[in-house]
Amino acid sequence: MDNILAAAKVIAAARRGRTALNSLDAELAPRDETEGYRIQRAVHDLLLPQFGPMVGYKIGCTSAVMQQYLGIPHPCGGGVFAKGVHDSGTQLAAADFVRVGVECEIAVKLGRDMPPSEAPFTAEWVAEAIEAYYPAIEIVDDRYVKWETMGAPTLVADDFFAAGCVLGGAVSRNSAPDLLAVTGRAVINGKQVGQGTGADVLGHPHNALAWLANHLASEGKGLHAGQIVLTGSLVKTIWLNAGDKVVMELSGLGNASVTFA
Repeated sequence: MDNILAAAKVIAAARRGRTALNSLDAELAPRDETEGYRIQRAVHDLLLPQFGPMVGYKIGCTSAVMQQYLGIPHPCGGGVFAKGVHDSGTQLAAADFVRVGVECEIAVKLGRDMPPSEAPFTAEWVAEAIEAYYPAIEIVDDRYVKWETMGAPTLVADDFFAAGCVLGGAVSRNSAPDLLAVTGRAVINGKQVGQGTGADVLGHPHNALAWLANHLASEGKGLHAGQIVLTGSLVKTIWLNAGDKVVMELSGLGNASVTFA
């Protein structure tokens, strides 16, 4: 446990200081993703005073394009903190990130709890727990000297690039379109740079949500009413420059926008 906390302190200090993290020392680096998630939970505890309470989760590596890009063939989860959630149209400072990027996502707000006692969860089960959908921009941060050398367990320990999100208007579950048919377009400074569909997210975004619920249940944890979950990017990560204006358009769900000054 001492090494878990020591690793978490190194990661949390880099997050607070907005400094690029190098590979963890051999004695601190998580040996596998299970250990990575243990460190992640300790990181969350250390960051709460600065970043606010945990209000949900992000799921990464849910599409073939992202699995190929990161070289990780399965989903990974991370936390979402209250101070990282922004309304569409906001302006953020690029200098508040090491190397800021964005992804095009379908987010959900949960209307009921999903306790671990009710696992295993299916896509059909979790669909009934959704209150609303949002067009979303996940904000990611390449806060590493070289992320390609970090390894999946360490990336998991550091919330898998998570740095917040921007949410458009809520669409109630009963008013939402067929998510398989939703097309997401990433538009940077008025130019389309990426496109994908809801079907690209593990076959359906509800499959990603079910994965997260089952993953948390395996740790004795659950999802809760009111939490936000980012289900995974429809497009490859787009790395930005200061001054870039981002619009993510999701057909049938609306748009979300942010400018990085």
